[in-house]
Amino acid sequence: MTRSAVPSMVLALLLAAAALFTHPAVAAPARQGVTAARPVVTTDQGRLAGRADGRAEEFLGIPYAAPPVADLRFRPPRQPGRWAGTREATRPAPACVQFLPVGLSDPEYVSEDCLYLDVYRPRHARPGDRLPVLFWIHGGAFLIGTGTQFGGRTMADLTDSVVVSVNYRLGQLGYLAAPELTRQNALGSGSYGLMDQIAALDWTRDNIAAFGGNPADITLWGQSAGSASVCAALSSPRAAGLFSRAVLQSGPCSLMRAPGSAQAAEAAGDFAAAAGCPEPATRAACLRTVPAADLVSAARIRPTAGPAFGDRLLPAQPYEAIASGRWNKVPVLIGSTKAEAKFFVAGTHPYLTAQEYTERIDVMYGPAAKEVLARYPVAGHPTPFDALSAVLTDSTFACATLSTARAFAEQVPTYVYEFDDPRSPALLGAQPPGVDMANAHSAELAYVHDFGLTDRPLTAAQTAFADDMKRRWGAFARTGAPHLAGAPRWPRTLGRYTVLTLAPEGTRTSTTFAADHRCDFWSRHRPAGTGVAGGTPTAGPVSLPRRLATQLVRPVRQAGAS
Repeated sequence: MTRSAVPSMVLALLLAAAALFTHPAVAAPARQGVTAARPVVTTDQGRLAGRADGRAEEFLGIPYAAPPVADLRFRPPRQPGRWAGTREATRPAPACVQFLPVGLSDPEYVSEDCLYLDVYRPRHARPGDRLPVLFWIHGGAFLIGTGTQFGGRTMADLTDSVVVSVNYRLGQLGYLAAPELTRQNALGSGSYGLMDQIAALDWTRDNIAAFGGNPADITLWGQSAGSASVCAALSSPRAAGLFSRAVLQSGPCSLMRAPGSAQAAEAAGDFAAAAGCPEPATRAACLRTVPAADLVSAARIRPTAGPAFGDRLLPAQPYEAIASGRWNKVPVLIGSTKAEAKFFVAGTHPYLTAQEYTERIDVMYGPAAKEVLARYPVAGHPTPFDALSAVLTDSTFACATLSTARAFAEQVPTYVYEFDDPRSPALLGAQPPGVDMANAHSAELAYVHDFGLTDRPLTAAQTAFADDMKRRWGAFARTGAPHLAGAPRWPRTLGRYTVLTLAPEGTRTSTTFAADHRCDFWSRHRPAGTGVAGGTPTAGPVSLPRRLATQLVRPVRQAGAS
């Protein structure tokens, strides 16, 4: 079978993050004189003054670790410092340095000093309320993105929960397994971004009660590379006991293939040489002095990133750890969108012809191409674009979601969904003219976050559906089961692997998910070269279309409630 030429999911995630990206302002310094009307909490580091927004309160730009700069670059996160007086928490912090060309170069918007989180709570919440906590990890191929682009006000209000959204180090600043660096920390790991996420969980456990949250009821929640991060946390001994449930959106663990220590070390050596630090004897000190912009430039030789396995932080491949029963067992909610790969194909082949579709399948599947074409003929789809999208949706996300759900369901309560809104809006700038992007990768984000960066707002029916989804996610965070009174009961995935289809016209159960996506066929014919790192197939550098860069650099306030 020939090596796959699957359209780069790294590109897709780049487009997703670019379309979602806001321009966060720099974190405000501590100051005195906050008015009594402002919500104030006291954390282990000091007092914070947030702001009320509708029926929720938000505390933005909270440091959960010391700035990872200078000698703390390429080191595990350290405890944040304390401050005197009351610190303003009304403006989001900078995004972490971005490792693909997304148009963000202004230091006001990106920084190495980026280890901050945001907290959203209902306006009535007070210490001692013990509300469930939803801890959000953003996606972006471990290369781009920020937690700030996802608000949690509506989720907090609708579900009576506390929402935490976190930044973590990206690219090689977050995932560089150079032996000269890894031997300097007790975990022997270069997965600093994963360490950041776990440090933020530590901070949440220690401080969330001050916001009215329950430190014993934290749901770890991520999408795409954020979901792959959840997979890593589920299999990391260091994260044991820090959360009690997990939500995985469009990032199944069986699709994640973390590099081994030797592979990661080789890639780190190539990167260090490109960054001007070729000598192992001086490499650690050298890498801590290279300007961040030069690190980003050097990363273009191998831009994919994500946690490596084979160290004390992540001893095994996440899926292998889960399948073997050696993981942090908690109830799981997992799912995907009905047409994930539309987004990927739109980034490279939006106007595919029938002949080009056949040629792509030949390249991807070699001797098995005829079988693939027999099951996915152009005539069976509206366009060749839709045909290729169906092939890639089924062969990657859908069937990987099912295999991951099966591994979970044999051990813990597991609930599986498929998002299906055939009229879902597209992300801003991510929809080629005339191409139907409904149900593509990231389509569900507008339904579970305060997130309006789409080509059109949700309709009244879609808004009601979005509220229903939020309440189901909130019910899962509260009880471990996503059931709603008066709504169809969400069956646990057992035996026949029942999937709940979430749709604006009403939810429905299905036991034909595997057949609908031809998972038996794909278990025999997965294309070569689709190994993934952090939930995305490995690929070379990609460029950002001009119209997406234009969207990205436009300052946009966090979207209102969906």
